[in-house]
Amino acid sequence: MTKADIVVGVQWGDEGKGKIVDMLSAKYDVVCRCQGGHNAGHTIWTNGVKYALHLVPSGILHRNIINVIGNGVVVSPEFLIKELEQFEDLEGRFFISDKAHLNLPHHALIDRAKERLKGKNAIGTTGKGIGPAYSDKISRSGHRMGELNDPDKLCKAIMSDFEENRCFLDALEIEIPSEEELLKELKFYKEKLAKFITNTTRLVWRELDNNKKILLEGAQGTLLDIDHGTYPYVTSSNTVTAGSCAGIGINPKEVGEVIGIIKAYTTRVGNGAFPSEDFGKDGDSMCDVGKEVGTTTGRRRRCGWFDAVAVRYAARLDGVDKFALMKLDVLDGFSKVKICKAYEYKGRETDCFPTDLENVKPVYEELDGWDSVVGVREFKDLPENAKAYIRRIEELTGVRVGIISTSPEREDTIIR
Repeated sequence: MTKADIVVGVQWGDEGKGKIVDMLSAKYDVVCRCQGGHNAGHTIWTNGVKYALHLVPSGILHRNIINVIGNGVVVSPEFLIKELEQFEDLEGRFFISDKAHLNLPHHALIDRAKERLKGKNAIGTTGKGIGPAYSDKISRSGHRMGELNDPDKLCKAIMSDFEENRCFLDALEIEIPSEEELLKELKFYKEKLAKFITNTTRLVWRELDNNKKILLEGAQGTLLDIDHGTYPYVTSSNTVTAGSCAGIGINPKEVGEVIGIIKAYTTRVGNGAFPSEDFGKDGDSMCDVGKEVGTTTGRRRRCGWFDAVAVRYAARLDGVDKFALMKLDVLDGFSKVKICKAYEYKGRETDCFPTDLENVKPVYEELDGWDSVVGVREFKDLPENAKAYIRRIEELTGVRVGIISTSPEREDTIIR
């Protein structure tokens, strides 16, 4: 039996997973999304054309690949239907778990209302309803994709939920839809999506038993994990590789290679500690050259230098076998580049990633910069200083860099 490989983000998300999954997909038979929702965003450039994916797995751009949305994902039917409009001939190559939970319009309204009430203490969510949908799931009051097969029954159940939570919804000034409106909406969802809904756990098991190659595609990044990330400024799911197993329905013994995606620098969206954030012209340059605007939110990302302490911590959590280093070209032209090699914490230098990350200061080392890596496709052809930068990342994190991206294009990639 074959094993499932995993692609996982090793920073605060937005590492460039989409390009790598798209590039690797040609070697796989099945590509799966395992957690998160349409708060995730993958940008893929192919032949100069930009694709922005949110719920749909990145393997969708390859017509011979089966794409699966697993049980660990919270699915907005409304958003998914719109996203699917850009693709053709999906039957037989796209499936949604009947156990995946529904993320309905009222979840987004709750999300945004709660963020407004928090004011300056807001987490900085995408406002897409992900947290409230997962809250309903954990409180055992949620509804799953398979329930769309009986819209009348589902409608009555949701209307009952609204009635039970009327005081809460009224306090947030959220208008409850009429039963007629809701039923019409649910019937539309069924019409568009029912043909894709199935038992994806059984599907994935069957493909593994038949020696098919499977790739699990993580969303967000390890440092946003609900348990192991920088809580409370995290997402609502387990973004570590163990979460991928639970989110698709395989056991840890069925995991093969783990590929960790890292940027050559660091970015973060929303609030929360960010030790290596650069508030000067270098951070602005990374943001502008790297086009660091959220695929999902449109928000400008915070930028800073590569944090080896955080990456080493995340790589251990994920069991990373090798790194894919993204956006190396964004650092082109810097006379000096920095790496955060340690933290100053409680008066001492440490390589530990503490729970109270907001109380650390970065300890940097500087390396010489380089001119340009754009379009380079062989490691030997990289500028010597770029090679030195990559080797230093390997030394500080203890993980080999096996893939290097030198431009947004799929072909501009070095395989070591």
